[in-house]
Amino acid sequence: MAQDSVLLEKSLRFAARIVKLHRYLTKEKHEGIISKQLIRSATSIGANANEAVYGSSTQDFLAKLHISLKETAETEYWLRLLQLSEYLTEKEAASLLNDCLEIKRILIASINTTKANLK
Repeated sequence: MAQDSVLLEKSLRFAARIVKLHRYLTKEKHEGIISKQLIRSATSIGANANEAVYGSSTQDFLAKLHISLKETAETEYWLRLLQLSEYLTEKEAASLLNDCLEIKRILIASINTTKANLK
């Protein structure tokens, strides 16, 4: 459960960073399409992880974590696209991608640990 709380905290903080990024991109860069996709996927990571903690079964827990993992992959894609299209600098993108990849590693570890405990 300690890993769950780390995941929930990191995904919440990451979502807050993405909300601020969305505000910046829409107001300063006048970019709304990619940032809208980004905010949906990035905020969904923590929302699904939070739901997982309260899952009705181990299978429900795993299903929600898998959704979070898929949303993390989508978020990574949008961040890379924002960098390649020069809405984000390499440094800005790297910081956000590092956080995203850290959350991804935690999710993978949680999924693998849960599956191993089922055996």
